[in-house]
Amino acid sequence: MSTENQKADAKSKLIPILGFTTVIVLVGLYGFFFLNQKDNIIQGEAEITEVRISSKIPGRIAKFFVKEGDFVNKGDTLAILSAPDIDAKLVQADAAEQSAIAQNRKAIKGARSEEKQGAYETWQKAKAGLGIAEKSYRRIQNLFDKGVVTAQQRDEAEANYQSSIATERAAKSQYDMALNGSEIEDKDAASAMVIRAKGAVAEAASYVAESYLISPIDGQISERFPNEWELVGTGAPIFNIMDFSDKWGTFNIREDRLARFKMNDEIDVFVPAIDQYVKMKIYYRKDLGTYAAWKATKTTGQYDRKTFEVRAHFLDKDKTVDVIPGMSLIIKE
Repeated sequence: MSTENQKADAKSKLIPILGFTTVIVLVGLYGFFFLNQKDNIIQGEAEITEVRISSKIPGRIAKFFVKEGDFVNKGDTLAILSAPDIDAKLVQADAAEQSAIAQNRKAIKGARSEEKQGAYETWQKAKAGLGIAEKSYRRIQNLFDKGVVTAQQRDEAEANYQSSIATERAAKSQYDMALNGSEIEDKDAASAMVIRAKGAVAEAASYVAESYLISPIDGQISERFPNEWELVGTGAPIFNIMDFSDKWGTFNIREDRLARFKMNDEIDVFVPAIDQYVKMKIYYRKDLGTYAAWKATKTTGQYDRKTFEVRAHFLDKDKTVDVIPGMSLIIKE
């Protein structure tokens, strides 16, 4: 082989080696300048309070008045539930209340006027009989004292007189009872029955009111779970309503960077969706626990850098009116 051929063969072997060495050097430089650099942004997410609307009673959805995406005001009717058994309980409670009220009126009023008149006449009759018995007894007693009648006759007249006294007293008691009405204990019992009946009506009415689902806040319907005429149980979720008056952002921050995010600190956050910076105030910090992501400070691992959840409220309500849940929030360091 000639010298020129040998040189050409050596050059052909050297070119791949130089190319491979160049690639290694470039990868090393990239890793040194880029991969070894610290993160310079922290990404979070916008969150919002959601109120879950559920039913206190079981029933079927009779009608929806709103759908997903609709804005509602506090006090708006969202849906009506059909619950015939609850309506029946209200009717029963109303009837029981009317009966208790009637019994209470009767206990307070006492006897009817006809009964009072009859008791009075019976008493007057007993008083007249007592007067006659008393006169008869006194005449017989005078005659007995003169020896005209026997002791037997005097004793019979006295017994009739004492019996008339007892009869008059009994008739007077019946008349007083007719005037005074029922005993105080009976009146108290009747009054308690009315209170109990009213409580049953109020309970049934409260269940009927629960068949109307009312919005407790101003917001937007984010989810509607059942369809019309589907059966829902007690406590089953029917709507979720987003409360736009309570929005915040949540960030996951490693503990080695946590010192720059103290409680009540104000931070500048970029919102890409609306292409502007907003002010936020930190109000919550808590570790995510041992299950959270961590990163060792060295490959040999001297300690684990845990991750903390940091939450912050939006300070400028006007600028963040278009911020909705799920939007990215960027903190640039």
